[in-house]
Amino acid sequence: MNRTFKLIAGTLLAAALASAGVPVQAQQWPTKPVTMVNPFAPGGGVDAFGRPLSVYLSKTIGQQFIVENLAGAGGTVGAANAARRPGDGYNFFLGAVHHTIAESLYTKLPYSLERDFVPITVLAYVPNVVVIHPKHADKFKNLKDLIAFAKANPGKLNYGSGGVGSSQHLATEMFKRATGVDIVHVPYKGTAPAELGLMTGDVTLLLDTTACLPFIAAGKMKPLAVASKVRNPALPNVPTLDEVGITGVYAGAWYGVMAPAGTPRAIVERLNRELNAVLAAPEMKKRMVEFGAEIGGGSAESFGQFMASELTRYAEVVKLSGAKVE
Repeated sequence: MNRTFKLIAGTLLAAALASAGVPVQAQQWPTKPVTMVNPFAPGGGVDAFGRPLSVYLSKTIGQQFIVENLAGAGGTVGAANAARRPGDGYNFFLGAVHHTIAESLYTKLPYSLERDFVPITVLAYVPNVVVIHPKHADKFKNLKDLIAFAKANPGKLNYGSGGVGSSQHLATEMFKRATGVDIVHVPYKGTAPAELGLMTGDVTLLLDTTACLPFIAAGKMKPLAVASKVRNPALPNVPTLDEVGITGVYAGAWYGVMAPAGTPRAIVERLNRELNAVLAAPEMKKRMVEFGAEIGGGSAESFGQFMASELTRYAEVVKLSGAKVE
């Protein structure tokens, strides 16, 4: 086929696709490997969903999707790096609840979620679980017992978190505000050390995500309540906070896919369709259940609205907590 014929054939194909209402740009994309920036270290919550997702997308789309870990500063180093990348359809960002918190927590950020990113879809919602060390099981048979003790003994109980401004810290601040209890914050350098602090009995309470399910199954943590609107299928016998009379405290992690600003709309829509199809796959649904997660999906617009509401919500919680990172 000579060059002239190739050009004519390409023009005819583009015209045919356009007349069929199919964006040519989305049909041609991708023609090379795609990078997905994970702003956290390997093995965390983003990896738990992002890596299997990249494998599925590589198979269904026919180009390799590569997860690149760029950890640091609570996920903001990777976010800043992703924001600087070209919006060409070959760079995406695996964001999380941490990034809506960071907008209010950090006094200076070299990027803005609303300005520098385009939402694609949310992958999963992972609720917080109120857990205690099993040695407290006789004293606190349920959450009402713990709250009653905390109110009668201000400052006697403590709670752990993955650090100042972490999702566990702010979730517990919501819990404190709703219940009126005075419990002391013990910040750790990450979720894993906070979990260890609970299991060794150094702290009484932790609002961990359902990533703690293996510890619960092993009898190393006792769950008292789930900070979600409905009971978690992985913990069917554990009540929600609403059920024990603590209303309006819905907290946890969420993970989603975004693209650098300027990414063509046709590619955003194509990846949104592909992600929704992958999330509907039986294998992904099974993985979500194993992690105690609620499956995501939905339109780019609905994800954008959700992120906007999270930015507003956490701005208020960060302000009330007094947390700041320079």
